[in-house]
Amino acid sequence: MKTIIISGPSGSGKSYLTNKLANLFNNSIIIQTDSYYRDSRIIKILSYFFNDLYDRLISIKYYEIKRTINNIYKKENTINLYNYDFKRKYSYKKRSKLKYKNKQFLILEGIFSHRLDLNYENCINIVCNERKETCLKRRINRDIHDRGRNSNEVLERFNKSWYLYYKNINNYIKNNKVINVSTQDKNSYEQLIFSLEHYIKKKENI
Repeated sequence: MKTIIISGPSGSGKSYLTNKLANLFNNSIIIQTDSYYRDSRIIKILSYFFNDLYDRLISIKYYEIKRTINNIYKKENTINLYNYDFKRKYSYKKRSKLKYKNKQFLILEGIFSHRLDLNYENCINIVCNERKETCLKRRINRDIHDRGRNSNEVLERFNKSWYLYYKNINNYIKNNKVINVSTQDKNSYEQLIFSLEHYIKKKENI
């Protein structure tokens, strides 16, 4: 099973691209790093003092998401999957049964997807690139409607998240072959689809 990494700063279109790929390659298994946020009392308290906490690796259940990925690689029939309620700041897990098929992708999406110490050389590495102003507009719209935040709070959080993301992405880009995609650029999206379809055809001919 080939893994697709979809990374990018907040508001860059990662979830949008993930959904488009999942619809196109409908056997895909999707893991979103946002679903693995920690909900312990300590994390909740710290989040009131550090409004960039959820843009730092400490905020996610790192070993749980690694366990989920490894169980998928081992083709375990039943695994734990997580979901996170952003308004309640509550994480819950459920036992899920998976069906494994040929020509299947594991899509790993989120701001932490490139920081999980995976074998990225064997992954299809995608970084969503959009103008900062575009990402901010998307982030404001999402956080006000879905996460109950006001625009000033969103702006402060966004600027910090933007800084932290680009602070941590350089080594990943330097050490791996990366496909840059803009969800507003039809050509870059079509080139990505061509690359994925070419990969599948190669697998069929082996």
